[in-house]
Amino acid sequence: MASLRRTSLHRALHRPTLLLGGDRELVIATGMMSFGIAMAALNLVAVIVGTILWFVCLALLRTMAKADPDMRHVYVRYLKYRSYYPPRSRPFHTE
Repeated sequence: MASLRRTSLHRALHRPTLLLGGDRELVIATGMMSFGIAMAALNLVAVIVGTILWFVCLALLRTMAKADPDMRHVYVRYLKYRSYYPPRSRPFHTE
């Protein structure tokens, strides 16, 4: 009997798309918001607030991506199906 054929899965084909360690879309959106806050007021306080916001959000997004790289997609799906979940367990619920 012939041995089983092995097929290698390349890491680049199934790893998540991350930017700076966080979800790509959320990192870009956070960067744009921080830059917008810093450039809208054009003073030193706004630049400091935008920089602090950027680094804090980036740390949170990295932590979120370490826990689950697809957490954003799971949360959006949860929000979509939230109205469907019944308030009791089924099919073995007894009154």
